[in-house]
Amino acid sequence: MRSADVHGSGIGSGPGAAAGSGVDHEFLALERELAVFLRRARANSGEMAREVHPDLESAAYGLLVRLESAGRQRATDLAAYFGVGKATMSRQLRALEVLGLVAREDDPADGRASLVHLTGEGLVRFRSVRDARRGRYARKLADWDRAEVAELARLLHHLNERAEG
Repeated sequence: MRSADVHGSGIGSGPGAAAGSGVDHEFLALERELAVFLRRARANSGEMAREVHPDLESAAYGLLVRLESAGRQRATDLAAYFGVGKATMSRQLRALEVLGLVAREDDPADGRASLVHLTGEGLVRFRSVRDARRGRYARKLADWDRAEVAELARLLHHLNERAEG
C-alpha cells in the first residue's frame, strides 16, 4: 500500500499520473502537505518570537536562529543568507538591538564593518524558547520510531538542499 493511501489522503492509485489527466497525484499530495506544514511553521514562528520577547516580529526569529547557529555575522551576510535587501536587514537588526537581543561590534577584519551577535539576554531567551519547541516536537513524535524521525529529517534535509541550489 502506498504511503499516501496509508495516511488517508485517498489520492493516487497508479505509478504517478492518473490515466489521461496529466495530474501527478504524489506531487499534488506533497504540495498540499507542504502548504499545511509551512502555514503551521509560520504560525509557530510568530508564537516563538513572542515568547522570546512580546515585541519581536516573527520574521526576526529566524535571525536569532541564524546567529545562534552561525555566530557573529555581518549584516550584509545575513541579508544575503535570507535573500532580503540591506535596508530590510538593517531595520530588523535595529529592532532586535532595541529589544536588547543582539549587539554589534567592530569587525576585526574590516574596521568599516561590524559584526552582529546575540547578547547574553538574547541567547538565554532564544535557547529557552528553542528548547521548549524541541520538547513539543519530541512529545508530538513520541510514538514514532526513531528511524522514522531520522528518515523525515533526512528527507527534509534533502529537500532543503535542493531548494538552495
